[in-house]
Amino acid sequence: MSGQPNIDDYLQKGMYGEKQVKPDEKRKFLGTFRERVIIALKNSQVMENKVYTEIDQLLKANPCAKLLLNGELNYPSLSKYIQLAKRYGNPYSIVTNNDSNTSIGLVLALDHAINKEDIYITTSSKQQKEKAKKKGLLSSLKGALVKGKRQR
Repeated sequence: MSGQPNIDDYLQKGMYGEKQVKPDEKRKFLGTFRERVIIALKNSQVMENKVYTEIDQLLKANPCAKLLLNGELNYPSLSKYIQLAKRYGNPYSIVTNNDSNTSIGLVLALDHAINKEDIYITTSSKQQKEKAKKKGLLSSLKGALVKGKRQR
């Protein structure tokens, strides 16, 4: 069989569009492959008022990395990251794909595979501080209760 396209290939292309490699993965990661992602934020993380310092540092350290932002999110949430990309000279795009619904709000990616294992920021530093405070409060209450039992 020759490598020339036949009539079935033309019909398939006309009905379904170009053949794509890993289309679901590309929809999820705002048009790029998972293997190219340096870091990603969920929609809720992008909508927080603060800017993640990890994104700031990685944009600065990777001037060739492209910042991809979910166009379904409101512009004020995206603008703080756009300003960072402009400051460090990183290219950026706002990606709107009405055919898919992704929970990813921000992706910083290269144009080649890096296969980074851990690409998500799991908690914000604010949440980590709150957990530490709660743990400290619980520990102090526990300590007070233990002391009270010893004194009896």
